[in-house]
Amino acid sequence: MPLFGNNFSPKKTPPRKSASLSNLHALERSVKEIEIGMEYGPPNMNIAGQSLKFENGQWVAESGGSVAQKEVQRLRKRNQQLEEENNLLKLKVELLLDMLTETTAESHLMEQELDGMKNLGTRRK
Repeated sequence: MPLFGNNFSPKKTPPRKSASLSNLHALERSVKEIEIGMEYGPPNMNIAGQSLKFENGQWVAESGGSVAQKEVQRLRKRNQQLEEENNLLKLKVELLLDMLTETTAESHLMEQELDGMKNLGTRRK
């Protein structure tokens, strides 16, 4: 026989009243919207004193760097255009070298045929 009994069932505690720790419920609606941030725009962040704003899928410097950021974007676009042009020119050079090789090979074949015909003509005499 157990010394203290089998059943151990403590009393259930009564549910607590949930009291809000926030004082936002006492504020007016307009102040509450400002505090909670219901009016939001694009995400902003401040790193090392530079303020950045997220626009059109890219982070753009907001304070003092917007002109520089636009210049960087313009230069990146120009760089991409130049790379595409460079690739096109490389393709054209490769094509011209292939054409030159083909023409040179044909020229050598024609010279060999011409030399062969000259040799035939000198043998007949």
